[in-house]
Amino acid sequence: MEELNDKKIEQSIDSDKKEIEQSIDSDNKEKEQPIDSQSKEEIPKIEIEKSPSSEESSKEELIEAQKKVGELEERVKLLQDLLLRKAAEFENYKRRSENDQVNLIKYAAEPFIKSILIVYDDLERSLNHINGNNSLESLKKGLELVYEKFTKILESQGVKKIDAKGKQFDVDFHEALMQKPIPGIDANTIVDVIEQGYFYKDKVIRHAKVIVSSALSSEEENIKD
Repeated sequence: MEELNDKKIEQSIDSDKKEIEQSIDSDNKEKEQPIDSQSKEEIPKIEIEKSPSSEESSKEELIEAQKKVGELEERVKLLQDLLLRKAAEFENYKRRSENDQVNLIKYAAEPFIKSILIVYDDLERSLNHINGNNSLESLKKGLELVYEKFTKILESQGVKKIDAKGKQFDVDFHEALMQKPIPGIDANTIVDVIEQGYFYKDKVIRHAKVIVSSALSSEEENIKD
């Protein structure tokens, strides 16, 4: 009897388990079906809604990018043309400047040459008028006028004589050709000028060639006393 009761109890438990499992399975199926159907219906809708807008925006971006590229290419062309023109202008300016410098050096003495041509013409006229009827006095006056005119031209160009006679000898301005003792004159005094020296503005272009006094010897000092 006890064994029969135990079997009945086990059978009832097994049947209860099966019923519970079946109910759980049915619940799970009911829950899964709406999710699958919803996902299947909504996903295509989302794709259909997003696809046209994304394609349109990408086309607009492409068109805008192409437009900017075109503008930049046009700008580059303009800048290249401008650069080429400026380079050509600079090359022409450089060539003109070089030619001007060459001509400036080449013809630097032109103003001076023009000024001394006046003296040259005076000398030529003086020579043409020399004959037996002209006195030495008139010839001398003519030469003095030419000399004065030439002196003024030189001075206008910054050329001046070095004032040497009676000055103390200075190696920066004078060149001593000889020395000789002269009573009553201090040593190293310029007593005579053999060849004039000249300044060009503030530069010595030719030293004056001079004779300089030297100190008297003891015998000459005794004679002087």
